[in-house]
Amino acid sequence: MMRYVKLVNFEINRFSKIYLTLLLITLLSQFAGVMIVTKSLLNSAMDIMSEEKLSEAAYVTEYGAIDFSQIANSLWFLAPIALGAVALIFYIFLIWYRDWFGKNTFIYRLLMLPTSRLSIYLSKATAIFLMVLGMIAWQIILLPMENALFNSSVPEALKMEMFSSAIVIFNGVLNLVIPSTFTGFLLSYGIGLMVISILFTAIMFERSFRIKGIIFGLVYGAIAAALFLTPVFVKASEVFYFYPGELVGTLIALGIIVTGLSIWLGSWLLKNRVTV
Repeated sequence: MMRYVKLVNFEINRFSKIYLTLLLITLLSQFAGVMIVTKSLLNSAMDIMSEEKLSEAAYVTEYGAIDFSQIANSLWFLAPIALGAVALIFYIFLIWYRDWFGKNTFIYRLLMLPTSRLSIYLSKATAIFLMVLGMIAWQIILLPMENALFNSSVPEALKMEMFSSAIVIFNGVLNLVIPSTFTGFLLSYGIGLMVISILFTAIMFERSFRIKGIIFGLVYGAIAAALFLTPVFVKASEVFYFYPGELVGTLIALGIIVTGLSIWLGSWLLKNRVTV
């Protein structure tokens, strides 16, 4: 167990500089967005009130109040979230391939450690999953502070105050990455963990069989996705009706099966087909 924990810590430390940079970019971009977009919205409101001789109350009646959702939908706010997502998806591949193609082919030393190769597989998956959760936690910390800055910058008569929970609910991206219910959390991050395990297994196919392994990996990914989405296809075809609770429960069960199968197959390939 201690070796597994050390491996997780090692993998996180290897990506720590880039990871901290992503967190810093998120902080700077989103706070800059709050100030820039808020100023732009206020200037636009003032121009309209001046041109049309409107009071603040009349402006709100005619054009609506200024609220944080307008900032949360801006590029300043969403771009760092997208950047973080793309970086972590890229790292799913980098976390393996840099060990093979780095200067010292570190994978040979890694695979010869006196520990189970399953621990190596799981440590890499755990490191990525923890970094995803860390980014979400960072966004949850930042959001109330950004909302407070917005509220302090807009006159009472022109703004509509929103709680952080409401901001998340009314923003599609935030609602995806910060689910408002426990079931939503299980689905969103269970699917994320499943995707990581499928991609890891596809990488193991490629490392085991090279060119043929790419085809095997793509085929396996397609089969795994089809298996997981079977209830959705069945419901869409109206062959069988699922109640919402039944659909969610079936997806969670299939997600667990696909994730477990992917971890078992990937670790088997790493143990029996990938050689040093």
